[in-house]
Amino acid sequence: MKKIVTTAILCAGLVGFTGCDSFLDEEPKSEITLATYYQTEDDIVGNVNYLYRNGAPDMMGSMNGAYRGSSASVMNMVTGYFTNEYEGQEVDCQYARNLTRQKWTASCCTYLTNSAWQNCYKVINIANAVLKYIDRVEMGNKEQYRAEARFFRALNYFYLIKMLGDVPMMTEPTEDGDAITYPTRTPQAEIYNTIIIPDLQFAVENLPAATFAGNGHRITRYAADMVLADVYMRLGQYNNAVPVLEDVIDSGMFSLTTNDDLGMNSAYNKLRANDDLPEVIYAREYDGSISNNGNVPVHAFNLASAAFFAASSTGNHYSLWVNVYGVSERYLNVYEDNDLRGQMNQFFHRTYTHPVDGTTLDMDMLCNWYYYDEDAILNTGVGTKDWNFYRYAETLLSAAECIAQSTGVTADAANYLAQVKARANMDGATVDEIAADLQGLGQQAFIEECWKERLREFPLEMKIWDDCVRTMKFPSISTTNKGEVQFVDLIGAQNGSGATFKDTDLYWPIPINEIQRNPNLEQNPGYTRE
Repeated sequence: MKKIVTTAILCAGLVGFTGCDSFLDEEPKSEITLATYYQTEDDIVGNVNYLYRNGAPDMMGSMNGAYRGSSASVMNMVTGYFTNEYEGQEVDCQYARNLTRQKWTASCCTYLTNSAWQNCYKVINIANAVLKYIDRVEMGNKEQYRAEARFFRALNYFYLIKMLGDVPMMTEPTEDGDAITYPTRTPQAEIYNTIIIPDLQFAVENLPAATFAGNGHRITRYAADMVLADVYMRLGQYNNAVPVLEDVIDSGMFSLTTNDDLGMNSAYNKLRANDDLPEVIYAREYDGSISNNGNVPVHAFNLASAAFFAASSTGNHYSLWVNVYGVSERYLNVYEDNDLRGQMNQFFHRTYTHPVDGTTLDMDMLCNWYYYDEDAILNTGVGTKDWNFYRYAETLLSAAECIAQSTGVTADAANYLAQVKARANMDGATVDEIAADLQGLGQQAFIEECWKERLREFPLEMKIWDDCVRTMKFPSISTTNKGEVQFVDLIGAQNGSGATFKDTDLYWPIPINEIQRNPNLEQNPGYTRE
């Protein structure tokens, strides 16, 4: 796999100047200014490459912490359906699950929002610098790199808005010698209309029409399509999202991974074990020699697994085992009995049989089979599985919902939803058979079936909370009946841990450190300024 390695970077602005001669080694370049730095193609390419692995992509896709998952995983704990075994130490996970963040503003900032703010604005600032200075550099593929910079600027603003609500909008790089300014928070609508949507539209028009793997693991037109559709759906502009999603579908470049059987050669096990499948539209790359995925393989187990693996004589390569994104037993009731995804060793598992010595571990709780990497655990101690951000299954589900939201239940909408459902159906029901049944649903029932399918398809890819805020509905999963989910008003609903949602639970706190530096920043309602 070809990896994108940062060769040089001038990280200017909100967090100071930093240079990176390689992906792993950083060297300060405090005497360089932006005006003298951006002179060559290498300067531009190195800075754009930096955007791939920092800011929002890192917040969404870095599950390599020893005791905690990604920033996105913590945000999804607000639903109460997920927990971290180490939440007594990683307290923001506990505060999120129990909806008590407002009482612990400083801790939430320390554990989560400080780093998200700093890292996302660092990327935004670098993207702004690339866009300001690229025209004076002689280089080929200039529009591609401009489009990549705009893509990542949009992605980082979108991530900040989803976490924090209104945030300051910066369109110029902060440079040495600039007068200190104290920006106010910009309304979300202005950021969407000024930066996010235009940047993504530009990216769609100027990035290659290729698969992610086929483009050397650089972002493509279709990755930009998926983020733009995500934005339109967040804004309730479902009619605008339809042609964007159909651009991906009509390309013919993507397809759902197929089942060879309903066991270890299922589509879901292929997605777990393999990179660069035709289903993948955009992912965060991992590699054994440049950047491995850290502790992801051991997040497939729980604390009780430590003694089991320690007792094994087969050369296990990890010593710490923590279920950082544990799924509640109740969540399994989103699946009907004939849904393959709800079976063990597809997305989840409770027991593990060691493939070498045949001993069996009972973990006494649901753990995440989707993170399991046998080669890393038994042989290398290095996880290399990429983290998928957008899969073709999401394209189909989003297209089905957006058509239904804007037009009604059409044959196309039913077909798109049926494709995802048919892959998971253990009774052999065909796409046509399922689509015929779906076309008999009313509009709202069909839309809610799309929502249910998103719960079933992406339980471990941290998309549930975004859907809750987008729809302002909460999925109340039955405690007794398989496949039964009621969508209730989000505010006032009880989450999966029995806590009640308040208006102030929609966002995390603005970092207190930033408020102390900038008197013009207002805190989110319910949180303190200090």
